[in-house]
Amino acid sequence: MNVKKVFVVGAGFMGSGIVENVAAKGLTAVAYDISQEQLEKSRKGIVKNLERQVSRGKLKEQEKEATLSRISYVTDLASCSDADVIIEAASENKAVKVRIMKELEQYAKEDAIIASNTSSISITALGREFKDPQRFIGMHFFSPVPKIPLMEIVRGYQTGDRTIEVASQLGEYLGKTCILAEDEAGFIVNRMLIPMLNEACVLVERKIGTIEEIDMGMKRGLNHPMGPLELMDMIGIDVELAVMEVLHEEIGDPKYRPAVSLRRMVDAGFLGKKAGVGFYVYEEDGTKYPNPRLLEIR
Repeated sequence: MNVKKVFVVGAGFMGSGIVENVAAKGLTAVAYDISQEQLEKSRKGIVKNLERQVSRGKLKEQEKEATLSRISYVTDLASCSDADVIIEAASENKAVKVRIMKELEQYAKEDAIIASNTSSISITALGREFKDPQRFIGMHFFSPVPKIPLMEIVRGYQTGDRTIEVASQLGEYLGKTCILAEDEAGFIVNRMLIPMLNEACVLVERKIGTIEEIDMGMKRGLNHPMGPLELMDMIGIDVELAVMEVLHEEIGDPKYRPAVSLRRMVDAGFLGKKAGVGFYVYEEDGTKYPNPRLLEIR
């Protein structure tokens, strides 16, 4: 594999996870964000994750320091000019992604491949923004990136064979099993996952089960490592709402129509773990408990 340097656009939860994964595997990783504050938050989160692995005996102190030494943080998008692979991990908003794509192509070197981590937006539609759409592809990571061993490689109608090969090689190098998805809304995993998450919201709305019981049902009954409400909190309630809206608009099936409570949670700022409150309330000591406001709403 000829990839040595990976540039990640967006230092949120997903972008930070990709940066950590890349650096831990021995490659140079660059985290870009327009916000210096977000970059510092990303840096602290990555340090905390690696220190946790050291404390559990899964990583040596020297390995932690080596990983951190391979990461840099920038606010200048032009810094992508020497990257072999550029991965966009900004918010799940087509207009935002299109703006980023147009700017990236100005700076990216000619043989660099450019990927989007989108979980729902058409790769073909985004690729249309490039002069050379053959180098654009979807590389959909899953949360938390360093732990989940799957990547969806999404081929747009214009994506070239070399781009697919490089993206697949990088995914495998990062420890992922790569599955190739055609460019349809939601791709493979979210087409199956989103109706389940949405129905979990409906169960909360109708008080068919408590927040904890709904999560426990999936964990103990179907052996999922995390319940659907916990999962939405981790990913971000606003992110999940955006994905559902894209799927509902593109596919039209009522099963993808976002639950009313999901919209109200976003309106209320209940965005999940990143906001300290979602379906659960998250304390600084790491404990959590069901959001009492949701329990009060009829």
